[in-house]
Amino acid sequence: MMDENTRHQKRIAALMKERIAVVPYDPEWPQRYADLEVRLRKVLPKNLVQRIAHIGSTAVPGLSAKPIIDVQVEVNDMQEVRERVVPMMEELGYEFIWRPSIGENEPFYAWFIKRNAQGDRTEHIHIVAPDHISAERIIFRDILRRHPEEAAAYEALKAGLAKKHAKDRAAYTLGKTAFIQATLRKGRDGSLR
Repeated sequence: MMDENTRHQKRIAALMKERIAVVPYDPEWPQRYADLEVRLRKVLPKNLVQRIAHIGSTAVPGLSAKPIIDVQVEVNDMQEVRERVVPMMEELGYEFIWRPSIGENEPFYAWFIKRNAQGDRTEHIHIVAPDHISAERIIFRDILRRHPEEAAAYEALKAGLAKKHAKDRAAYTLGKTAFIQATLRKGRDGSLR
């Protein structure tokens, strides 16, 4: 019989092999996010949430993206997320993964995936402990919103990566890392005008 940790790791591996599709910008994405934020504010414990933000490429007007609304929810207590939020989100039809963090204060974060009737991902809710990584996701989004040339370069990179790594989300994400870090550095040092 497979233990919980092995089952969990196999599920993450399967998720990372799902097809990547980058599609043209959809002007409905901002409204989909706004509706989702309203729903989240209604169901999440008010004392838990510090900030809810639309992140990722669907948050940048005009940018092609995977058609998945990414939401970052910064919270003050990950144990409360595990105990109270996970069961509630699963009841609402979200798949839950306790995922290794990229750099948040906690070693893991809560990742919730919603799918449509065809099984395609439509929403990713990332519930994290706030730190410099969660802040950088918002800073990167804002840089792309203010600098169309950076957004265009990022779009071209993503299109190439999606073709090259259509069923390898880890490689796709890794392929974007150097660009994201370079863009954040340019934002910090003032070289973006």
